[in-house]
Amino acid sequence: MPLSQNGGTWDSGHVQGVAVDLEGGYVYYSFTNLLAKYDLEGRLVGTLVGWTGHLGDLAFNPADGKLYGSLEYKADQAFYIAVIDVAGLDRIGVEAGESALFQTVHLAEVARDYAADMDGDGRFDGDVAATRDHRYGASGIDGVAFGPRFGRSDGPSLLTVAYGVYGDVTRTDNDHQVLLQYDIADWGRHARPLSEAEPHREGPAAVDGKYFVRTGNTTYGVQNLAYDATAKRWFMGVYQGRKPTFPNYLLFAVEASARPARGDLIGVPDADGRGWEQGLILPLAQDGLKDSATGLRGWRWKADVGLAPVGRGLFYVAANSGGKGRQTADIALMRWTGDPQTPFVPVSADERALSLGPSTTP
Repeated sequence: MPLSQNGGTWDSGHVQGVAVDLEGGYVYYSFTNLLAKYDLEGRLVGTLVGWTGHLGDLAFNPADGKLYGSLEYKADQAFYIAVIDVAGLDRIGVEAGESALFQTVHLAEVARDYAADMDGDGRFDGDVAATRDHRYGASGIDGVAFGPRFGRSDGPSLLTVAYGVYGDVTRTDNDHQVLLQYDIADWGRHARPLSEAEPHREGPAAVDGKYFVRTGNTTYGVQNLAYDATAKRWFMGVYQGRKPTFPNYLLFAVEASARPARGDLIGVPDADGRGWEQGLILPLAQDGLKDSATGLRGWRWKADVGLAPVGRGLFYVAANSGGKGRQTADIALMRWTGDPQTPFVPVSADERALSLGPSTTP
């Protein structure tokens, strides 16, 4: 594994997620409207282009060899998981709409929450943060990852999808992260080619689980979601929130074994307005920094544009740079320490050799 890699410079959006296929030897970069595939030696293998929606976080599924990513079309109230057969991505400039490699599955649960008329005025206000519409402040989806059902560290691997959440500081019902879990075993029957002219609505009718994590306010929710099988925990990288009553950490964690418990979604009024709505709540991991006022735990560490666990406590962490028309990304191999101040440290060549055995990769 390389200690670092550059994901190229593109006329695109900024990097939004990375995924690593160690067995195949590839790294994938989502630049929102462009997908780049590199090998571990840093050679560009192929690119996928040709959509106007927002491709977000990525997750590689070793069970089927496919890449999964969040894909938003807010104007159409359409939210998809892009299912990409990356084994066939072997050239530059593949058009998604003209290729069988690119399929999409619609998530009706997300669309319902996003388009909810919460202020009761009989109309939906659209892609606007400064409105009481959008249940839980839902702005769509971003983070995606594969891992076990919440409350377990074993069993079947489910696809977990994290909501984007508007950061409106004037409302109280947007202080939870919302996580959906799906069993994708039968998703082949839902997958359809990408059609922006006629967005389809084929997808699972229901979720296999809907969970809430109270983190306090963030700006657009969980940008990067990752499950680390070594530590048996989930990581959530976010853009910093702006409510002064919260610590506004950048990184949160949930133990895989933490059992969801039904309880109050503090700040989310119930149907009659006399109490709080109920939901399945996951507790934050009990390490990292601790805010004395709220009890919230987390880290002030940037993990919002790419976080990919690769085993043995090692991660690739992405950093974005460049301006309009010249977006680029760099990933660095880092080791998780859990330290409240410095939870990740760069891996040296000697440490890599000791951890992983001999390597000829630069």
